[in-house]
Amino acid sequence: MPEFIWEPSAELINRSNVKRFMDRHGIRDYRALLERSTSDIEWFWSAIERELNIHWFEPYARVLDAAKGVAWSQWFVGGKLNLAHQCVDAQAQKTPQQTALIGEREDGTVRTLSYAQLQTEVDRLCHALQRLGIGKGDRVGIYLPMVPENAIALMAVAKLGAIFTPIFSGFAAPAVAARLNDCQAKLLITADGFQRKGALVSMKEAADEAAGKCPSLEHMVVLALTGRSVPWTKGRDHWWHELLPPFAACPALAVDSETPLMIAYTSGTTGKPKGAVHVHGGFLVKIAQEVFHQVDLHPREDVLFWVTDMGWIMGPWEVVGALAVGGTVLLYEGAPDHPGPDRLWRMVERHKVSILGVSPTLIRSLIKHGLEPLTTHDLSSIRIIGSTGEPWNPEPYRWCFQHVGGGRAPIINLSGGTEVGACFLSPLPITPLKICSLAGPALGMDVDVFDVNGKPVRGAVGELVCKQPWPSMTRGVWQDPQRYLDTYWSRWENVWVHGDWASIDADGHWFLHGRSDDTVNVAGKRVGPAEFESALLEHPAVMEAAAVGVPHELKGETVWCFAVLKPGQTPSEALRQQLMDTVVRVMGKAFKPEKVQFVSELPKTRSAKIVRRAVRAAASNQDPGDLSSLENPHALEAIRQAK
Repeated sequence: MPEFIWEPSAELINRSNVKRFMDRHGIRDYRALLERSTSDIEWFWSAIERELNIHWFEPYARVLDAAKGVAWSQWFVGGKLNLAHQCVDAQAQKTPQQTALIGEREDGTVRTLSYAQLQTEVDRLCHALQRLGIGKGDRVGIYLPMVPENAIALMAVAKLGAIFTPIFSGFAAPAVAARLNDCQAKLLITADGFQRKGALVSMKEAADEAAGKCPSLEHMVVLALTGRSVPWTKGRDHWWHELLPPFAACPALAVDSETPLMIAYTSGTTGKPKGAVHVHGGFLVKIAQEVFHQVDLHPREDVLFWVTDMGWIMGPWEVVGALAVGGTVLLYEGAPDHPGPDRLWRMVERHKVSILGVSPTLIRSLIKHGLEPLTTHDLSSIRIIGSTGEPWNPEPYRWCFQHVGGGRAPIINLSGGTEVGACFLSPLPITPLKICSLAGPALGMDVDVFDVNGKPVRGAVGELVCKQPWPSMTRGVWQDPQRYLDTYWSRWENVWVHGDWASIDADGHWFLHGRSDDTVNVAGKRVGPAEFESALLEHPAVMEAAAVGVPHELKGETVWCFAVLKPGQTPSEALRQQLMDTVVRVMGKAFKPEKVQFVSELPKTRSAKIVRRAVRAAASNQDPGDLSSLENPHALEAIRQAK
């Protein structure tokens, strides 16, 4: 059974936002809080919105209405508000000089915006967008790197009651066009380009190609980040700086809490990504609660920096969550290891980052550089380490805890998804932590682990499910309600099946074991790929690993493993056999991989998640489906050659 690695101090518990919430409601401990938050979800979410001082233009009449079915639940029914008003206007009124955004470019230049300055820039862009005909319900694509204007655009679109679609800054034109066409975008906000790892990313050319395939697109607003000359379509294209008028206030449009706010796309196993629809009321309340309680952001004190892109759900998560409660967000344009492996740690020191969000794969990629990049920088400002995206392995988890957090900062390992709009599982700063654990359900989330018969299971791996609605759940797949029902609600009645394998140990601590659609079925035994990968990572020569199941004529499915070696390690048959023996030692003879192949890299998203379905497709000569989220699609050819 995994060991406990961290216990919260009395000082940390008493200082935490969640402890103050518990005291206010007479709740004695974490277990009692969790039980009450899931046994009476309407009480909990009503208490939360009051705790967060959510500003309502008109109060809601009911917290929850599930009359149309659990899958179509509505929250804060009848209430009117605006997410941008909460995140910008309300904060500018309370603390105008408080820093809202810090933007660092890859070249090292830094720009800061106070809440008052953020409000000014958002209002100016609002007026500019109105002149281009953007109003309530219009869809606007935001295809920008992680610069302050990305957050400004998000808030301006929301303030007008329009719907924004955040698009990953590394997407090529076909992926951009697919998203713009699916939501029938009227306007695209992009940039002339930006720097990543010292190279130019030419966004305007990709945007032009995408626009040519999108008949609904009427205008394109272009942010000048590089100053270079770019192709121009007169009448359609507008420079951001030329379009902005002198300052004039633009009051937020009061919208119903169920008004669509965002269409966030996820890559599916087919060629068409899913557009998850999120709304003003539920998304705001749930995301703000998570940032306030799970990573314990304190207004006017903390700087939150998650290594992500606005095209992934953690981008809107950090911006909306931190601004909604009056915190400070750091946005970074470039690569976290450029121009050197200490870039991330240098930014932590420079900006006194107190809440740092990383992925396990990012940490694994930084471990290979040793401890010197960390020890040359002061990381004492870090008090919370956030993590999401994939299951941890013990070695990188310990390394991150000991060397990044200095053994004092808990790893708030959380898991949810784009469609969830938030987290199903997450520790709190007041909960003890086991290595690689997610501690338990996030507050207000009635999650469980089911066996194949739909019954709760303990001490074994099963499907992660949710048995009650929550405020930030997607209101469906854009223009495809049946796909939404088929994907999440069709297996068991009124139960959301998320597609993750999970388990709960004897102490009640929860663990993830990878995607259930990544599951390997070895002689009737269903095993998550993370177990094979953890075994391989125990070997000192292995830096990264991916395990997949591939078709086999006799066995139905067999296991192939792909390993990236640490610098200085050389592939050999002897090492290959050692790795196979390591898996057998950890998992048993029945789980011996058929193959272990060496590759120089694994296919990943920009947020450093290994895309196992792409590995599996390359290994078995199958159609990989939508690969638009891959940062390094060339890695697939290496896998094809290795096999």
